[in-house]
Amino acid sequence: MKQKVIALGFFDGVHLGHAALLQKTVEEAKRRGCTPAVFTFDRPPKEVVTGVPCPLINSPEDRRELVRRLYGIQDVIMVPFDQEMMTTSWEDFVTKILVGRYHAVHLVAGHDHHFGHKNQGSPELLVKKCAELGLGCDIIPKVEVAGITVSSTYIRQLVELGQIERANRFLGHPHTLSQVVRHGRRIGHTIGIPTVNLVAPPHVLVPSHGVYATMVTLSDGTSYAAVTNVGTRPTVNNGTDITVEAWLLDFDGDLYGQTVRVEFFRHLRDEVRFDSLDALKTQIQSDAQATRDFFAQHPYPFIF
Repeated sequence: MKQKVIALGFFDGVHLGHAALLQKTVEEAKRRGCTPAVFTFDRPPKEVVTGVPCPLINSPEDRRELVRRLYGIQDVIMVPFDQEMMTTSWEDFVTKILVGRYHAVHLVAGHDHHFGHKNQGSPELLVKKCAELGLGCDIIPKVEVAGITVSSTYIRQLVELGQIERANRFLGHPHTLSQVVRHGRRIGHTIGIPTVNLVAPPHVLVPSHGVYATMVTLSDGTSYAAVTNVGTRPTVNNGTDITVEAWLLDFDGDLYGQTVRVEFFRHLRDEVRFDSLDALKTQIQSDAQATRDFFAQHPYPFIF
């Protein structure tokens, strides 16, 4: 089994703070001739311990995909946070799991990373333990944007408020939601605006209700600018079920059953109820032009 340099963390959002860890992991692995890897959990330890659902920026699948696509780390070790993990001491976590099971020779963690039974492991203890075992260790200091520490907690607040451009600055990439296209009510087809319908996985945040300029990437890797409505579709629906509904510009085809990735770039307007489908159609055409204008000024993909 090839030795690994392992980054430790939950990595919700895979934001700029995480980027510093992941880039260091890749650099160290290259220097040592090892495999860069990420060790993370399928769900937040806090949720398991407290029993209180924790809303997340990304699904486990999106976290894995972002780490691989943005940072080139293919080896994402995502394990269940179960009774074994909950009761493992921090020393055993390092020696028996990271070293014994996954062949770590170097560990990379953030300045506030805690781990092991009752979160008793700390960055300071990790450095000391690695020195005892002859392992390499890097602790990455906090990363700030405009004087604010980059954190998943802060980014969650921005996403919930619909402040998607600011959230993206802290993420270092567009906020992402991947999901299987499901059947909708096909109202869009009746007004000449066919859409794809997605439902966010349980406990995964969607931006606040409104209309967004987005980019939708299909399973074959092709991408299309899209007008995406997040909310209850009050003009055509019962006003309760939250959906993510995207109209792909310049695309004609059937995507039912496919997994697509929606990347959010700009909040265009709040969700409102229209008096008629004609009024809705006129507004969506205007949203489409705003989306085209945005991507004309910001060719995809671009660096934040």
